Order: sequence, then structure tokens, then C-alpha cells
Amino acid sequence: MRILIVIATLIGCLINTGKAQQLILAEHRKSIKGDFSYAMPDQLGNVFALTRSGQLKKYNANLDSMGVFNEVRRYGKLYSISADNPLRSLLYFKEYRIILVLDRLMQVINKIDIRKANIFQAQAIAQGYDNTIWVFDDQESRLKKLDLNGKLLFETADLRLVFNETLKPSTIFDAAGFVYVYDEQKGLFIFDYYGALKNRIALIGWTAVQALGKNIIGLKNGKIMVYTPGEIDIKEMQLPDYISRGDQFRFTSNALYVRDSTGISQYEWNK
Repeated sequence: MRILIVIATLIGCLINTGKAQQLILAEHRKSIKGDFSYAMPDQLGNVFALTRSGQLKKYNANLDSMGVFNEVRRYGKLYSISADNPLRSLLYFKEYRIILVLDRLMQVINKIDIRKANIFQAQAIAQGYDNTIWVFDDQESRLKKLDLNGKLLFETADLRLVFNETLKPSTIFDAAGFVYVYDEQKGLFIFDYYGALKNRIALIGWTAVQALGKNIIGLKNGKIMVYTPGEIDIKEMQLPDYISRGDQFRFTSNALYVRDSTGISQYEWNK
């Protein structure tokens, strides 16, 4: 328990601006038992959970069932979910280059075929702050911005010419006025909304990379890693073994969600 308190205290000191704020992480709040291949919470604690049989379920912050999305099998294998906006979620089916836009009740608002925007290879997508969609076009090595109808609004130059190397980002996120593109082998690239590179940080080998407040948080070698833009040092803290053995991790402002072979567990911290 002491280790968990220290971890939460570290995060509390970093995700809030100005004043350090101590948070206490409970040993374990609640779990969903099941055989899940993917889980994604939003910042309100609602959780999308994909079973290995291909059924997509949604749970509220208490991990009580809210419903099932029955159309997931129509579009092939679900590759990822972007749930940064609790009112709107993106389901990405990489094999068929289809993005489904869902409202908070899991009703389909729109279906986007990104091939119509001449995107034929893409691994990473994300929601924009202004109800747009960021997609990294692997084939053209460009960061592209689409509206919710799939219309191309903006694209960067060919980044192979900019960096003299090819990026293969696994993650994109829009936070604090910037777009972050993360390549596990090459690090974190920070762009403004006009496609200008603002910074490149050598955060190599991280997993579960995301924004949390004004910080970038992820995992490496069983440790929580926290980078604050503008600072030199990277903070780190060892995770307990029983948590670090999980298969997927996601932080929200209130909890850490861990998916493993038994289901999805919620570890919550309180002020």
C-alpha cells in the first residue's frame, strides 16, 4: 500500500498546475471479470471493453454495464478506440480504414472511410479538440486533419523530408493546444495546429503514452514515467508487480485502469 500512495502522490504533484496535491491510491476499487482483448476509459471513467469474441461493451465509472454495441463485427476487427471526449468516441477498424463516430449512448453518428481522403495506411488516429480527427498517413508520412464527415482539412508536409527518416507512430493525442505524435523507436514529436514542429523529445521505448493534465505519462520497464514539457528531468516510479504484469494500462484524472487475463481492474486515488 505504501508504494501505491507514493505513486499517487507523485502523479498528484505533477498533473496539477502550481501547487503540489497529494492523492491516495486505493489498493483496489472494482473489477470487471472477463476475457477482454482491449479496454479504453474516457476521462469520466466510462470504460469501453472489447471481448475476445468481438463484443464491445460499455461500463460506467462504477463499472456497471451501460450497454453493448452490436455493430462492431460488421466492420472487421476493431483496432483502437479514441475516447478523449466522453460525449463522442471513435472506433477505428484499421483493416477496412473505417472510423465510426459514436455518441455517448453508443449510437453511430457517422461512418468515415478514410480512403476517400486518400489515406490507405494508418495506424494512429485521435480526436481533435474542435470535433475533428487527426490521422497519421503512414504511406505519405503526413499528419492529416479530417472533419467528422471525413473531409481533409489540413495536412503537414511529407515528414520524411523534414526528419530524413520515416515515422511509424503508434499514438496520437491532442492536448494543451498541441498535437503529440509518438513513435516508440524515435520518441515524441510535438506539433502546433498548423503542422509546425515545436519540439522533439527522446522518450524512447514507452508504452501506454498519453496526456494527463499538462504532462505526458507512460510506462517503461514496469515504471510510471512522467514528462512535463519545458522541464529537463523525467520523473519515474516503480509499479508494484501485481499491477505491472497487466497487458494494458490507461490513466484518467481519478484512476488507473489495468487490463489483464482476468479482466479490467480500477485503482482509484482520492484527494
